[in-house]
Amino acid sequence: MSTSSTSRTVKRAGVALLATIALGTLPFAASGTASAAAAHNGGAWRGGWAASPQSPAAPFGANWSPQGFANHTVRQVVRVTTGGTKARIELSNRYGTGPLRITGATVALTDEGASVKAGTVRPLTFGTHRSATIPAGRTLSSDGVPFKVDALQSVTVTLYLADPTGPATFHHFASATSYRADGDHRADRDGAAFKESSGSWYFLTGVEVSGGQPNRRDGIVTFGDSITDGVGSTAGTDNRYPDELAERFAAAGKPRSVLNHGIGGNQVTNDTTWAGEKGIERFKKDVLTEPGVRTVVVLEGINDIGGSGPSFPGGPTPVVSVEKLIEGHRTLIRQAHAKGIKAVGATLTPMKGSFYYSPENEAKRDAVNEWIRTSGAYDAVVDFDRAVADPKDPDALLPAYDSGDHLHPGDAGFRVMAEALDLDEL
Repeated sequence: MSTSSTSRTVKRAGVALLATIALGTLPFAASGTASAAAAHNGGAWRGGWAASPQSPAAPFGANWSPQGFANHTVRQVVRVTTGGTKARIELSNRYGTGPLRITGATVALTDEGASVKAGTVRPLTFGTHRSATIPAGRTLSSDGVPFKVDALQSVTVTLYLADPTGPATFHHFASATSYRADGDHRADRDGAAFKESSGSWYFLTGVEVSGGQPNRRDGIVTFGDSITDGVGSTAGTDNRYPDELAERFAAAGKPRSVLNHGIGGNQVTNDTTWAGEKGIERFKKDVLTEPGVRTVVVLEGINDIGGSGPSFPGGPTPVVSVEKLIEGHRTLIRQAHAKGIKAVGATLTPMKGSFYYSPENEAKRDAVNEWIRTSGAYDAVVDFDRAVADPKDPDALLPAYDSGDHLHPGDAGFRVMAEALDLDEL
C-alpha cells in the first residue's frame, strides 16, 4: 500500500491492513505457570476477559492490596467478550512475597451486585484439587468446568482465602466493583455477607472459555496505559474502548476475544513503582501468553512523555526522548511478530490542558504520532488522535469526548475510538 493511500486511510481514523499474518497455534508460555494443569490445550481456550497484574500499591487512596487477605472471601465481577460452554480462571501471584494459598474458588453467572444467579455456581478445581498454592512470581489456571456463558455476559469469580496472603497482586483501575466478606462465602448465591467493596481486582487476571464456536486464531489484545485501561469511563458500565470494540463485534454477529491489557500510568520504556513494569518487558508476560491472539493494538507512550514532570504520581521518571520511545515501539512490534501476531499502532491522543501538557511534550507527541502514521513499522495504523481531537484545536480533546481532565476520554470518546477500528480489516 502506498504512503498516500495509508495517509487517506489514517485520515478516516480507520485501520489499514498492510500485511497478512499466517495463522497458527500460539504456544503457551511455560514460564510463570504453577503446574502442567495450567498449560493451554492445543489452542482450544480463548480469552474471555483479562487484566494485567500489578504490584501492591495505593497511590490514589486505600485499597486491599498492601495488606492482602486473611479468612476473607473476595467476589469479583467481570464481563467476557466471547462465550463458550466451558470456563476456567487464571490467578496471578506475580508480585507476591510468598506462596499464595487458594482455599477454594467458584464461578457463576452474575445477578446484581455481589449476588449470583441461582443454580449457576460451579466449584473450581486446580489439577483436580479444590485448593491450590501458587508460588511467588507464578501464575496458575484452574481446571476447565462446564459453564455456559454468552458473549458480553457478566461472570462472578469468588475466591476463599483462609490463610494470610500477604500483599496482594492486583489490578488497580478496575472501573468495576469487587466485594469482600469475612469467612467462607464462596458458594453464597446472595451477596448479603459482602459488606466491603473496592474498585480494583485481586489475583484474578483471566477468564478463558472454550466450546460453543469453531476454534479460530482471531483474538485481539489491546495494550497500553490508562486510556486503554478505561480511566475516565463510567465505573460499572463496561464503556472502555476495548469493551465498545467487543460490543461492535457482538452486534455484527461475530463475537471475538477482545482482551484489555492496559495499566493506568504504564510506560513503554520506564518501570514504575505503582504502574507496572515497562511495556517492553510486561508485553512478553501479558500479551504473548494469551491464547488464540492474532492482533495487538498498541496505544502507549503518553506517560513516557509526561512522566518526567512533577505531576506524575510517585515522582518523576527519567526523561524519554522521541528516539527512545520509538525504539520501544519497535521492540514491541518485533516481539509481536516473533509470535506471529499482527501489530496495530495507535496514535497518542490529545493532552492539551492536562497536567502533562507543555510545548516540549506536545512536540514529542506530534513526532511519535508522525512516525506511527508514516513509518510503516506497524502492520496497520488506527488514528485515535484525529478520531477524538477537537477540529478547532487538534492538540486538545473535543469537549464532548473529554472526561474532564483533558487527558482521558470519557464514555463518548471511548465509543468513538472503538468506532475508528475497522471490523472487517481487523
